[in-house]
Amino acid sequence: MTPYTYLALGDSYTIGEQVPLADSFPCQTVQLIRNEIDKDSRPERSFTAPEIVATTGWTTDELLAAIDRTAFLPTYDFVTLLIGVNNQYRGRSVENFVIEFGQLLQLAIRFSGNQPKNVFVISIPDWGITPFAAGRDLEKIAVEIDGYNEACKRIASLHAVDFIDITQSQRIDGHKEGFVAGDGLHPSGKEYAKWAAQLAKAIQSRIS
Repeated sequence: MTPYTYLALGDSYTIGEQVPLADSFPCQTVQLIRNEIDKDSRPERSFTAPEIVATTGWTTDELLAAIDRTAFLPTYDFVTLLIGVNNQYRGRSVENFVIEFGQLLQLAIRFSGNQPKNVFVISIPDWGITPFAAGRDLEKIAVEIDGYNEACKRIASLHAVDFIDITQSQRIDGHKEGFVAGDGLHPSGKEYAKWAAQLAKAIQSRIS
C-alpha cells in the first residue's frame, strides 16, 4: 500500500521556529502515528515524513504566493493549515484575512483530493501570553487573536473542515518554562507535543 502523505501549510508555528525540525508539530504528529502503526504491526500503513510549506513571518498572502511557486504532489492524504498570526501582528484587518484564508483553505482541500474531512485547520496561538509580549497591550492581542480564530473556525465549518483549537491550552502553558522556546516567543517542543497529540488523534480517526 502507498504510504500516507501529509502536507503542512503555515508559518513559523508550522516549521517549528527555534526548535529542531523533529520537534515541530507536523513531525511529532507523524511520529505519534508511526508509533501506533508499529503497535498494530501493519507495515502497509506507513506514513511518510511531512511536507512542510511554511516560513517564519509569512502572512496569508505570502503563503498564497509561495504556493504558486511550489511543486506539489498530485494529492495528499492529509493537509493542515495554520496561518494568520503575522496578519494580526502587522495590524491587518480580519476582513482581509477572511478572503485570503478562504482561498488558502480551498487550496488545502484541493491538495487533499477534495476530501475536506482530511483537512485540519489549527487555531492561531496567542503570542501575547509569551515573555516576548511583555509591555504590550496583552488584552488587545488576545481579543484580536480570538477574532482571527473565530474567522478560521467559521470558514472551516463552511467547508466541512475540522477546526482544532490549541489556543486555550497554549494560553495556560505557553508562558511557562519548558513550554516556550529560547526566543521567549515561539513554542518549545513540549508545547508542540500537545498540538501533535490532538492532530494525531484526529488523523488516526480517519485511518483506523
